[in-house]
Amino acid sequence: MPHVARSPVLLALALVLAPVALPGQDQNRLTVASGALAVVEPRTYGGAWDVYAMLDDDRATGWASPHGDLGPHVLVLELPSRTTLSAFEFDTKSVDGAGRGAKGIVVEVSDAGPDSGFRDVLRASLRDRADSQHFAAQAGVAGRWLRLTIAGNWGDAQYTELMGFRGFGAAEPGVALPDVSGTYTTNYNDFHIRQQGSALIGCYELRDGLLEGTVEGRVMRLTWHENGGPQDDGPAIFVFSPDGAAFKGVWWHHGGGKGSPAGRWNGTRKATIVGTCPHWTGSVSGELQRNLAATGRVRLNGILFDSDAATIRAESRAVLDEVAKLLAAEPSWKLLIEGHTDAQGEEAHNQRLSETRAAAVRDALVGRGVSAARLRAVGFGESRPVSDNATEVGRAQNRRVELVRE
Repeated sequence: MPHVARSPVLLALALVLAPVALPGQDQNRLTVASGALAVVEPRTYGGAWDVYAMLDDDRATGWASPHGDLGPHVLVLELPSRTTLSAFEFDTKSVDGAGRGAKGIVVEVSDAGPDSGFRDVLRASLRDRADSQHFAAQAGVAGRWLRLTIAGNWGDAQYTELMGFRGFGAAEPGVALPDVSGTYTTNYNDFHIRQQGSALIGCYELRDGLLEGTVEGRVMRLTWHENGGPQDDGPAIFVFSPDGAAFKGVWWHHGGGKGSPAGRWNGTRKATIVGTCPHWTGSVSGELQRNLAATGRVRLNGILFDSDAATIRAESRAVLDEVAKLLAAEPSWKLLIEGHTDAQGEEAHNQRLSETRAAAVRDALVGRGVSAARLRAVGFGESRPVSDNATEVGRAQNRRVELVRE
C-alpha cells in the first residue's frame, strides 16, 4: 500500500438515493473534533489507513481494509449528544487503485446503545472515484450512535477504501459536565488536570508532559507538550463520559489533526484531587505567567465566543479572572491581545471578526479592573494559521486569542 491514506464504502443495495445539496450552514457532526468517537472500528490495513483518516475532513486521506478482506465492514460512532442527521457526504476520488472505492453503504442511527436499536437512515450505492457524493437522510431519526456498514467495492480483489465520510444536521445541547478536575489513570501514566471555567490546564507523568486547552460540553481539545524538543507537541481530542469520570480520545504529533492519529489516549478518574507535577504551576494564571515570562507569547485557552460573533460566553469568565489575576501580580506588564480566525468564510469578514473578538477580551479585562493603558487589541483574521485549515482539528487550532508581552 502507498503511504497516503485512502478509504472504503459498503453494501451495494437496491435503494439508491439521488444526490442532494447540503445546506452550507450545516456542521459536520462526524469528526473527532466534534466529539464523535469510534466505539466499533472496521478491520483496517493500519498505519496511515486508520478509520479516523476518513473522519478528518481531508479528501486525500482515508480508510482501507486489510488485504483481501473486502467486506462487509462496520463502523459505529458515539456522538457527544443526541443528533438528527439530515444529509451525508462520501469521498472516493482519491482511492489508491481502480475498483477499490466503496460501493454499497448502509447508515443507521440508534438512541438505545452501540449494539441495538438501529434504524436505517440511508441505503445507497456510491459512484467510483468521485468526491462530495451527497445523499439525503431519512427525515426525523435522532440518536447518539451511528452505524456505517460498507459491503464491498467496485471490483478490486485486494482492498476496499473510503476516503471521506461526513454527516450534517442538528445536535441537541449536551448535558453540562461536572468539574472534570482530578487525577486520571491513563495509558500515558497519571494525568493531572485542573478545570477553571472552560479552560483546562494539566500535566502527565511522562517526559515532563504538559497539557493545555478548552472543554466544551463533553469534548476536551488540548495541546500536549513534552521535553523532547520543539516538535514534541501536538493536538489531542478527548470525549468524556456523561459523568465526567472517564474519557476516550486520540492524539497527533506536531502540526497534526490530519489523517490517522498517532495514537489513542484513554483515562479513568481515580481521584478528585488534582495532584501535581514538579514541572507544572497548577493553575491557568501560573502557566500564563511562566510562559509569558519565558517566551513573551502565549495562547489564551478557554475563551469561547458565540458563533460568528464577538460575544464572550459565560463559561469563559473564570479564564478572564485568571488573566486579571496575572496582571495584578505583574503590574509592570503590558499586553497585546491578538485575535485569529480560521480560513472559513470571506477573508474581510474574518479580519473584522478577529478585531472585534480581541477588543471584546480587552474590554472584559478592563471591566475587571485592569488599566486600559496596559492593554492593546489587534486582529489578524486568517492570515497567521498555526495548523491546517483543511481539517476541523486544524481550524480549531487556528481560532484563537494570543497574549503578547509588550
